[in-house]
Amino acid sequence: MDPIVFVIGAALVPLIWAVVTYNHFIALREHIKSSASGIDVELKRRHELIPNLVNVVRGYAEHERATFDAVVKARNAAVAAMARGPSEGLAAKETELMRGLRGVFAIGEAYPALKADQRYADLQRQLADTEDRIAAVRRLYNGNIRDWRALRDAFPALIIARTFGLVAYDPAFFELASDAERVVPRVTV
Repeated sequence: MDPIVFVIGAALVPLIWAVVTYNHFIALREHIKSSASGIDVELKRRHELIPNLVNVVRGYAEHERATFDAVVKARNAAVAAMARGPSEGLAAKETELMRGLRGVFAIGEAYPALKADQRYADLQRQLADTEDRIAAVRRLYNGNIRDWRALRDAFPALIIARTFGLVAYDPAFFELASDAERVVPRVTV
């Protein structure tokens, strides 16, 4: 074997590895952005359903105004926090929103006529479906972040991360408090 071919081959292997590793980082970053937009879509869907649910329940229990006002306030804060994308601040606002919904569902349980209302049942079902989709896209988003951090922090890929300034990109996991995740009732048909 010609020594020049050996030297060129030995020089190409690290170069090819560096290019592949860098491209892996870029692909993961795009997966994170894509899954973050999936969270946005589902949260917007949730935010659109909540006023409808509140209005249906309000028709049966107008005297529960403080509960309704708290939910509307929490929803508006969550919508405002969405502009910053998935973050700890958004997760905290979503947690407060879900805790507020607990009161709405408690009111629903107290009124048998409301429980029998088809609009209420449909909205509950849609909200439960949305919560399932939020959970799925949240798992995808958090998995992408986990993969990003694992690659970024592992040797020798961290050399590429440091060389190209990729260590500065550190998105937060999107996690709700566990009590907020149990708020939405599971609708059985």
